[in-house]
Amino acid sequence: MKAMKSLVLMIMCSMLLASCNRINPLNDCPPNTIIEWVDLLMIGDIKYEHHFPEPAHENTPITIEKGKELGKVTYRMADSACSNHKMQNGHAAFLTEGTSIYEIKGDRSALMVVADDVVYVASENKQAKTAGDLYPIDQLVKNIHIESTEDGTRMHTFSQASVDQFIAAFTKLKLQDVQSLNKAGKLDGTRIFLDIELNNGVSFRQLYWMDSNVFHDGAIGNDEIKAIINDELFQMKK
Repeated sequence: MKAMKSLVLMIMCSMLLASCNRINPLNDCPPNTIIEWVDLLMIGDIKYEHHFPEPAHENTPITIEKGKELGKVTYRMADSACSNHKMQNGHAAFLTEGTSIYEIKGDRSALMVVADDVVYVASENKQAKTAGDLYPIDQLVKNIHIESTEDGTRMHTFSQASVDQFIAAFTKLKLQDVQSLNKAGKLDGTRIFLDIELNNGVSFRQLYWMDSNVFHDGAIGNDEIKAIINDELFQMKK
């Protein structure tokens, strides 16, 4: 439970980074400041996040091949920036300055990149208007799993029909400002952890709030999305 609460806190912190509006060295931060950075990087005006695998998923093979270099890390935020730091291209939470950032051959760099042999999945794109713009995952999804909110264990796998219907509907969802949704209480209540597993073995989590029909990245669900998730929850309980 403690680990899951920390994970949700880290995800929320990554969403709130968008509100930061100035660069500030750590020695100008308030005294005794402790920052729990999410493992982020920014390149091509897109923020990417590394999703740490749950222990049960750690042995899942990931098949990727580096493509062309997209840039290098120019600034390491850990131990150097305050929580109100405004990320720029080349900035990363933990990667060492000079680390190369690469595209992944055969996949879309708008969706994921690799650095220091670690895959980072898109988490924020100011140009994205829909969930499909932020996550161009059409034809790339292998499975969707419902995970335990206690320990991240995969509890149920969507049927193939539900996967196809979900992705078709999800990628069309409009994105809204996450901070506004949070202030309006849309990110409260019963939540579901959805694990989207790609064909290359990479997985990333979506937090979904049942009551408001909203995802943590600001995607606003519709009746079709809610019906698919409710049906899979029903199947899981059989």
